[in-house]
Amino acid sequence: MTTTTEISPGLVLQGITNPLRLQDFKLIAFDMDSTLINIECIDEIADAAGRKAEVAAITEAAMQGHITDFKDSLRRRLALLQGVPVTHLEAVFTERLRFNPGAQALMAAARAAGLKTLLVSGGFTFFADRVKTGLGMDFARANQLEIADGHLTGRLVEQCWGDICDGTEKRRTLLEVASLLGIEPSQTIAVGDGANDLPMMGAAGLSVAYHAKPAVRAQAKVAINSGGLDRLLEVVTTA
Repeated sequence: MTTTTEISPGLVLQGITNPLRLQDFKLIAFDMDSTLINIECIDEIADAAGRKAEVAAITEAAMQGHITDFKDSLRRRLALLQGVPVTHLEAVFTERLRFNPGAQALMAAARAAGLKTLLVSGGFTFFADRVKTGLGMDFARANQLEIADGHLTGRLVEQCWGDICDGTEKRRTLLEVASLLGIEPSQTIAVGDGANDLPMMGAAGLSVAYHAKPAVRAQAKVAINSGGLDRLLEVVTTA
């Protein structure tokens, strides 16, 4: 039976003992929406179309794992965004998007310990590329929104390297980057909050649930249920 221990309020370990050393890992991968940042970008974009409630309901069902086909759920949500002006995406980024507490501190600690950093998201390159730059990350993988005449078409641009970035693609990306770096999956950390993150979390040496859905917390080796992302440093030390 797996041992579950709350080592301090809001910080739960499952099947591991602390402290671990951050230097023993070589790559840390993060989901973006509601993990590195405070919002679900697609829900905020939907605000412009007056469809936030409808889109948010699909997002929540997908994150909880009640909708198991992420690709279908994303296509359904994208179709509802047809006609939204690109200027609204700019407004979402500048007015609503913020890094979650502790994101910058954890990123700095990871870099100082020699880890490479990866953002892998079922969201969109419009935001992911900017978050990657803002946090000084090494790699990013996300979906690219199709835009025509300054408005969303409700579709994605086909990417040369693969299909929609769903849970399977997140796992593949984690393992591909690990291979490129010449490291083992056991030397990776994966941080997420929704069902779509479980495949990459399962492939990583250390899985971290951040303010996550119940099904994700139940499977993660570390669950941060209160406080910021930098609480991981209470488990994976830099000493």
